[in-house]
Amino acid sequence: MKVEIFSDVVCPWCYIGHTRFARAAEAFRAKGGTVEITMRPFQLNPDAPLEGEPLLGALERKFGPNIGQMTGQVTAVAEQEGLELNFDAAVSANTAEAHRLIEVATAQGKGEEMAHRLFRAHFTDGLNVGDPDVLAKLAADAGVTDDGQGGAEVSEHLARARQLGISGVPLFLFEGQFAVSGAQPYETFVAALDEVAERTGQKPITLLAAPADGCADDSCAI
Repeated sequence: MKVEIFSDVVCPWCYIGHTRFARAAEAFRAKGGTVEITMRPFQLNPDAPLEGEPLLGALERKFGPNIGQMTGQVTAVAEQEGLELNFDAAVSANTAEAHRLIEVATAQGKGEEMAHRLFRAHFTDGLNVGDPDVLAKLAADAGVTDDGQGGAEVSEHLARARQLGISGVPLFLFEGQFAVSGAQPYETFVAALDEVAERTGQKPITLLAAPADGCADDSCAI
């Protein structure tokens, strides 16, 4: 089964959703199924600067001073999944080059691993995922050889996301036809995998669950 995950590496719900789905995919494989996961790009804030700035400052400028409740909620949910979100240290930056690196890693069979490393770099380690030196170090850590390619493919995937009407992430696209939106519970992902296994070949894209927590252009471009 082919599954595409549209996400941005600075989206906390994408980090949580990817973690939950990865567990569900392992459970599906344990039952004898096969799942091929491909990470796809989405930019919550394509105009963000490459040099980066403190995330909390960017959030306060966009949403006002009462951002503590928002970050506290998502931090608590992440903790339940074993993830550490350090909003105080996080850096807001453009993710174009991070997505290009994921595309390069995907060609080398390490796209999912690279995406997870970038999530952790941004949310846990306080690294600027728009900084070329940081990206070079992360690529080396993941065993990825960055050949400088992937930019054209990222542009194509972003255009496809727009054509599909994707306006928020994470979004999980099964077999190019069935979609699950948001950081759904683990059980929902397990059920979705089982259902798609029986419904392959139907069109158009069909939502298999009501949207859950996620990020849209005007909600949490962090």
